[in-house]
This record gives sequence, C-alpha cells and structure tokens, in this order.
Amino acid sequence: MTFRLYPTKRIEQSLRYHRKLHKELFNAAVYNRFTQYEKFKHSVTYIEQQNSLPAFKEVWTEYKEINSQALQATLKRVDFAFERWFKGLGKRPKFKSIRHYSGWTYPAKTGYSVESNGENGYLNLSKIGRIQMRGKAKCWGTPTTCTIVYRNGKWYASITVDVLDQVLKPQVLPVGAIGIDLGCKSALSITDGVSHQHSCAPKFLRNAERKIKQASKEKRRKQAPNRKKKVKASRRWKKAQFKVSKLIRKVANQRQDWVHQVAAEIVSGNSFVATEKLEVTKMTRKANKGKRKKQKAGLNKSILDVGFGMLRSTIKYKVEQIGGVFVEVPTKKVKPSQTCPKCGRQHKKTLDVRIHECGVCGYVQDRDIAAAEVMLYWSKGTLPGFGTSLVDADVASATSCPSKKTGSMKQLGRVKCQKSTGSSPKNELRDVETHSSGEANCG
Repeated sequence: MTFRLYPTKRIEQSLRYHRKLHKELFNAAVYNRFTQYEKFKHSVTYIEQQNSLPAFKEVWTEYKEINSQALQATLKRVDFAFERWFKGLGKRPKFKSIRHYSGWTYPAKTGYSVESNGENGYLNLSKIGRIQMRGKAKCWGTPTTCTIVYRNGKWYASITVDVLDQVLKPQVLPVGAIGIDLGCKSALSITDGVSHQHSCAPKFLRNAERKIKQASKEKRRKQAPNRKKKVKASRRWKKAQFKVSKLIRKVANQRQDWVHQVAAEIVSGNSFVATEKLEVTKMTRKANKGKRKKQKAGLNKSILDVGFGMLRSTIKYKVEQIGGVFVEVPTKKVKPSQTCPKCGRQHKKTLDVRIHECGVCGYVQDRDIAAAEVMLYWSKGTLPGFGTSLVDADVASATSCPSKKTGSMKQLGRVKCQKSTGSSPKNELRDVETHSSGEANCG
C-alpha cells in the first residue's frame, strides 16, 4: 500500500539529506565494482560490499546516522542492477543523479514503525522523525518493508504487509469463466461464450497530448542543463520541467486507476480468465525506415496508452489473489484472430478486416469477440480441431507454488552466516529457494 506523506519543513530537509546520502552510496558501490574489475579483474559481490560498510562508516561518519539495513538495501539495488545487466535483462548500470534517484528502503522491521490500522496514521523513521501519512489499504496486516519514494515534489511511503491468505480470498469463489482479447480501439473484448461486451480504450495520453506538447515546447525555450559544458539548469527550466512531469504523472495515474477498476470488475464475477500471451516490448518496437514508420509510431502510442502489460499483470494478480486461474494462450500456436471459434478452421485476415466471417461453417462475429471466444474455448479444451492439453499455456493460479530464486535480506543474512564453512557466497545464493508466502503489497 502506498501512503502520501506530509512532512514538516524540518523533516523534509532531513528526508532530502538521507536521499542524497543513499544516492552517493549507490554511485560509490557502482564505481567500486567497475574499478575493481577494470584494474584487478575482480568481480565484487554484494557480500563483500556489505561487509565493508563498517569501515565505510568510519571514513564517512555521516552514514552512522542511517539505519544499517537501509544501507544494505541500497547495496542490494546495485547488486540487482548488475545481475540484470549480466543476464541481458537491462542496460549497463549508470551513476545516478539526485533527479533520478527516487528513494530508499527499510527491508526489515527496524528503522521505522507504523502507527496505523490501514487508513491514514503516522510513520516514524529513525533519525528523521514522525510523519503524518494519508491513504487507505484494502487489507492490513503486519508491516514488513517500507520504501520511501520522492516523486514529482511529493513524498510517499510504500509499505508491504503480511496478510493471511484467508483475508485475501472471498468466502464464495466466483464461478464465471471468460476470454479476453486486448486491442487499441476496444481495450477489452470480453466473452463468456454467450454474452459479449467491449470496453473502449480510455485514450488518456491522446487527450492530454496537446497540453504536454505545449508544455514541452515552453521547456525547450529555457536554459537546459549540460554536464559536458558545465551549464546548470535555469530556474525557469526547472519550473517548466515540473509542469511537464505533472501532466505526464496525471496521465499515468488516470491509466493506473482505470486499470484497477477494470480488473476489479472482471475478478468480481469470474475466477477463470483466458487471454493472449503478448510481448509488448516487441509489439512496440520502432520501425527504422519505410512508409509505415509514422503509422507504426501511432500504433505504438495507442498500445502504450491502453497499457497492455499493466492491464494483463493486474488482472493476473487479482485472479490469483482470490484463488482463481489465469491462462495465457500461446498466440503463435493457436492464432486467435485467424481461427474460427465454431469449427476451428484458420483464415488469414489483415488488420483492416474487423468482422470474422467463416467460409466453412458460416459463423459471423466481431473479430475481437471471436478471438476472445477462441482463447476461452481453447483453454477449456472445447475448441474444435485442437487438443485439451494446456502444456503450452502459461497457467497461473493461487494453488501453484513455483520455487523462485530470490535474494531477500533474510536469505542474504543466512548466506553471511554460512560463508565461514568455506563455500562460495555466490554459490550459496544460487541455492537459496523460497516459496510464495502470504506477503502482499495491498492496494
């Protein structure tokens, strides 16, 4: 759950100071890793950097005021960044400026305390003070982690709590089963095999595009920062930048609110949801050249405006939360938009054809609704011409508990205790496995 913080002037200065120190620690850890490898071909691990924190505090005494586990969490951010880079999931870690460093984390129940029952209250931060917060959680439990975030001139606290599974699941599980097709014109095309409905795309970005362009144009007329030429941003540029960020943040908040409302409405009556498995990154890849470059840019904007990835992941976690089943149909094998839901025959159709007309069985239906029917029937094993196996599908449910390799602070603490046995910390980390628990970020 994310709460809005309302610090006093004195406390806000302290928050800014702590944020600056965490940013400098992050950059120092990144520099240490690169330097050690370039000069000595030594790959620095998280355990090494964590063990050097006491000596680091003796030189930089201002870090003695900060909670030690919060410092470890900042070093863990560096470790995650390098792990993603090594696996090809992210870019090379960079040094962060204060503008691009959001905040810090308290990974355990030390360094902070919460005075709240899930609605408003106060947050006590060690060495900082007592801060009023406002917000309401859908469900409440025992706080486990707390992340302080600074965004668009406002402070927030993202608190994770331990909640019992019985609290999250409804007393009576909904019995509905639906298929969902995602699109740009109709954001959602939903069917249960009998009744059909369309949910129009909200187009929040399209509606605010003119204001964003105007604000961006005004910002370009101001003196922008330039590190190479050692030019600082003017005060007018900072004000213009804040205006642009405010407009973009408003669009993001509108989209997020709409996504949660749609997902909650779907889950309220259905416990079985089937949809297509989409790779949004590849779908929004830019066209380098050709006549369709402008058209592709417009299509990308429409896809991102709907928020395919956010919509799919939100529906998925809400379905899993109540104990339902979420199925992602393999589009390359099934081809929902090219397949007839009644006879299973495949007919090639271009994007401009919006009506499905089967030349074999004569079934006529809206193209998106027909695709949703195909996904629903395939996942239930009743689609003609296809088998009943869900081996190729990505099936997720609240009853499945896949083991995942993680690097939580508690597990890293175990590794630190075990390293005296002579085993490599990196190998120990790889062997750590956890199962899904009742920990949830409610909201």
